[in-house]
Amino acid sequence: MALADVVAPEALVEPKGRYLADLMGRGVVGTADAVVLPSTAEEVAAVMRWCYETGTPLTARGGGTGLAGGAIPVEGGVVMGFERLNRVRQFDPLLWRMHVEAGVTTGDVHRLARESGLRFPPDPGAAEISQIGGNIACNAGGPHAFKYGVTGNWVTGIEAVIPPGVIVRSGGAIRKDVAGYDVKSLLIGSEGTLGVVTAAWLRLVPAPEVELPVIGLYRDAEAGISAIERVLASGVVPAAIEYLDAVTLSYSGGAYPFGIPEGGAFMVMTEADGARDEARRVAAELRTALDEDAVAVHVPEDATEVAELWRWRGGVAFAILAQRGGAFSEDIAVPLDRLRDVARETLEIGARHDVPALSFGHAGDGNIHSTFLFAPEEADQESRADAACHELFELALRLGGTVTGEHGIGWLKRGQLERQLGPDAYDLHLRLKQTFDPKGLLNPGKKR
Repeated sequence: MALADVVAPEALVEPKGRYLADLMGRGVVGTADAVVLPSTAEEVAAVMRWCYETGTPLTARGGGTGLAGGAIPVEGGVVMGFERLNRVRQFDPLLWRMHVEAGVTTGDVHRLARESGLRFPPDPGAAEISQIGGNIACNAGGPHAFKYGVTGNWVTGIEAVIPPGVIVRSGGAIRKDVAGYDVKSLLIGSEGTLGVVTAAWLRLVPAPEVELPVIGLYRDAEAGISAIERVLASGVVPAAIEYLDAVTLSYSGGAYPFGIPEGGAFMVMTEADGARDEARRVAAELRTALDEDAVAVHVPEDATEVAELWRWRGGVAFAILAQRGGAFSEDIAVPLDRLRDVARETLEIGARHDVPALSFGHAGDGNIHSTFLFAPEEADQESRADAACHELFELALRLGGTVTGEHGIGWLKRGQLERQLGPDAYDLHLRLKQTFDPKGLLNPGKKR
C-alpha cells in the first residue's frame, strides 16, 4: 500500500523548500520522500501506521521557527506539517480554557484570548508563525516565563498520536489529575521523538489590567547584575526580568524608544502587571531596587509606549543579525548566582575564537542568549562561531546549568544530552524513547 492510499490527495505536497529546514541554519538541509499535511488526527494516525509498517522515518514540524534543527528531516522519510490541522475545537472564555489543534498559531491563541479579556501567557518569538504543537514539543518559553512559566505550565491536556499509530489522550479540560503516570509532561518538550501532538487543552487567565515596565541602565554588567539580584531579593514578583549587555545595546540601542543615556552600557528590563493598584505597588518596589547605581531608570506608563518597548525588545535579535548577516544565538540556562560568569565568559569565548560576542535574554530564569556573529560568506568565521557555541555548552555545564533552556536539543546539540545527564539518567532517557518508539522512527537523530 502506498502513502497516497492512506491520506487525501490534497494532503500530499512536494518534498522541498521550507519543509526541509528550520531557522537553525548552519547549512543543514534535510531530505524527504514525501510531505504530508493532514487535516485530522485520524490522518496523522494513518500516516504513522504506514510509516511503522514500512519502516519509514517520520519528522513532525510546526511553523519551522526552531533554532536547534529539531524540524529538519535528517534521515529522510516523511515530513508531517500541521498547517491544515488548525481548528479551534472549543473556546470557553467563562471557564478560562481553549481546545486547539496543533497547527493553530501562537498569535491566534493570543488574539482569541485577548478579545475575551483573557491571556495565554507564554510568549515565545515568532508568534505569528510558530504553532501550538511545536511550542508544546519544545516547551517554548519567552520573556514573561519568569512569572508565568513556559508553555507546558499552561497545557492541561494533550491529544497525541504515538507508535504504531494510535490516538491517545492525557489530561483534558481539567486542572488536576494524578490518576496515571504523567504522560502529558513526557510528551511536552519531547521534540516529536515520543509522539506527535495533534491537539491540546490550554489554560488561560484574565488579562492584567495594566503592564508597567521599569527599565534600569547601568555603566557595566557588574552593576546591572547587582540590580537583578536586588530585584530577586526584594520579594516582589515581576512579570519579566531581562538583560541586554553593552554589545547588544550598541547594535540595537539606537531604536530604543526612550533613548540610551550617556554611560548606559547594560540594560535591565523588568515589568509589573496585574490589577492597577497592585501593579503600581510592584512597579514602585522594582524602581527602588533598580535605582541604586543606575545611570537612568525609565518607567513608561502609556499603553502605546509599553507596546512600543516590547516591539523593540522583540526586534533586538534582528538588529544583532543585521551586523554581520550571520549569528549563532544559543539558549543556555544557569543558576541565577552564575549570571555574572555567563556575561563575562561569553565575551571571553568570543575573543578566544575571534568572533564578536554578546549576551541578552531572560535573566530572571537564568536563560541567556549568548550569541556569536559571523559573515556567512566567510566559512572560517562561521566555523569559529560554531566552535564558540560548543565552548559555551561546556561553560553552561561547568556552571551547573543546561545546554538548552528553551530551544531544545534538536540536531544542533546532539551528543550534549549524555554529557549533561550522565550515563545512568541518559540510559533512562533512551529506555523511555524505546518504550514509546521501539523502531526509532520518530524524528530520528534528535533529542540524543
